[in-house]
Amino acid sequence: MKQLVAFDLDGTLAESKQPLGDPMGEALADLLDVAHVAVISGGDWPQFDKQVASRLPERADRSKLWLMPTTGTKLFTWQDGQWTTVYAELFDDATKAKILEAFDASLEATGFVPEQTWGERIEDRGSQITFSALGQQAPVKEKEHWDPKFEKRKVIQADLKKRLPGLSINMGGATSIDITQEGVDKAYGLRRLRDESGIPLDAMMFIGDAIFPGGNDYPAKELGLDTVRVRDPEETLAVIAGIVACLK
Repeated sequence: MKQLVAFDLDGTLAESKQPLGDPMGEALADLLDVAHVAVISGGDWPQFDKQVASRLPERADRSKLWLMPTTGTKLFTWQDGQWTTVYAELFDDATKAKILEAFDASLEATGFVPEQTWGERIEDRGSQITFSALGQQAPVKEKEHWDPKFEKRKVIQADLKKRLPGLSINMGGATSIDITQEGVDKAYGLRRLRDESGIPLDAMMFIGDAIFPGGNDYPAKELGLDTVRVRDPEETLAVIAGIVACLK
């Protein structure tokens, strides 16, 4: 019997950087009635608050919700009526500088420079540095068309791996690449979740849209969790409905 269902965020629960739709908020509330729920993704806490925490209906049992920004290098839980940081693992300044230099060199070497960008392309999230090819504020439609098959980012990812040995480099979202400490990926975050929640890995399942080699959801499969790959949030709604029916 599964006790916890973990989700990717962008492309799984919501469109890239968009708030949960009302049907998804209600579906997660239904799921929280029968299981613990975790959300693990590359965004930082402000993005999680905007997309998930603030979009849940009042009836949702937040005490069973585990929010894990920056690929699980941070964990927030609901305590005493508010979201509270359980832990946060941050880069030192020297490592941050090295990553930023590598991004500049890699983009020049690979030649993937879009004609138009919207906002900053590189974001320091404390425990993770994230590159967004079209900028942090790019429209969803533009993001969807830039690299739908991950082909461009695979080239950038391969170049960055040569420049940044000892760090984890994974593709996430629609246009982004996330860099974390070595060994930090969603498998790392899920192991931390096991330790903090007391729920064993074999009692968890994971749902995401990038469960394929090189995708930032694939480590959950490599960890041995039961996984479900979805195409989009609409398919996720159907999967959640099935899970709720089974667990009831």
